[in-house]
Amino acid sequence: MSVLSTEVDPVDLVILPPVRDLGDGFHVRRALPSAQRRMVGPFIFFDQMGEAVFRSGEGLDVRPHPHIGLATLTYLLEGEILHRDSLGSVQPIRPGEVNWMTAGRGIVHSERTSPEVRASGGALFGLQTWIALPKHAEETAPGFAHHKADTIPSIEDAGTKLTLVAGTSDGLVSPVNTFSDMLYADIVMQDRARYQLRAEHLERAIYVVTGEVEVVGQSGGFAVGKLVVFKPGAEILLRAKGEVRLMLLGGEPLPEKRHIFWNFVSSNAERIEQAKSDWKAGRFAKVPEEHEFIPLPE
Repeated sequence: MSVLSTEVDPVDLVILPPVRDLGDGFHVRRALPSAQRRMVGPFIFFDQMGEAVFRSGEGLDVRPHPHIGLATLTYLLEGEILHRDSLGSVQPIRPGEVNWMTAGRGIVHSERTSPEVRASGGALFGLQTWIALPKHAEETAPGFAHHKADTIPSIEDAGTKLTLVAGTSDGLVSPVNTFSDMLYADIVMQDRARYQLRAEHLERAIYVVTGEVEVVGQSGGFAVGKLVVFKPGAEILLRAKGEVRLMLLGGEPLPEKRHIFWNFVSSNAERIEQAKSDWKAGRFAKVPEEHEFIPLPE
């Protein structure tokens, strides 16, 4: 991976997301949307889940809740989550695997710790993102796809390994069936390893999961929990300060503004109101064998 340096600061914005306690010691860092930046490419939501350690008998219990106008992408670094949805999908997800759920005109799902994992306890650490669908696909049929870890392409060079979770980058194409130009990659770097981030996609950002990374030619570095948004067109050389793990995200921004309320995303504000009314009235499809649900926030 070639050497590159720049005298112009390629960093547009640095976001330090707040930490939210969802109960029982389970913490979430929400980097998008933020007051400083609502979206990066089509990414409208970016959460780090955990790192949490559950004792025997404890676990994650996200009751059934609805989505419209987006796709959710779940990617775990440690642990397991059991996904159930209103299409009848029942799918555990484990580290390195990808769950891609297309909400489209409407889907309901739950995310829980399975009885088997709950019995023994264990760690949970991962990332969940929402990708806003382009206008022509906002009302598409809902769908769910699971991709095993060995189907996700990767490339390794001089102490840097890039795994392409979704989209295109570095000559790789992920099998995840996306709806617009996007990039989502897991990058692991050994101490002083480098990665050249080219301007293949208009908008790009990195989220530092572990360690610290610097931009060659610039002073300082970026530590755990920071979302670093880069300027369009800038070619950037990243260098690890110790062992580092990053998530790289971005893509072509959508031309229309997106409205967001709770779990609903749409280019049409009236469509959000309709989804709110439909959830309150029980008009969304149900998740089989699930009797709980999360009420609409007032």
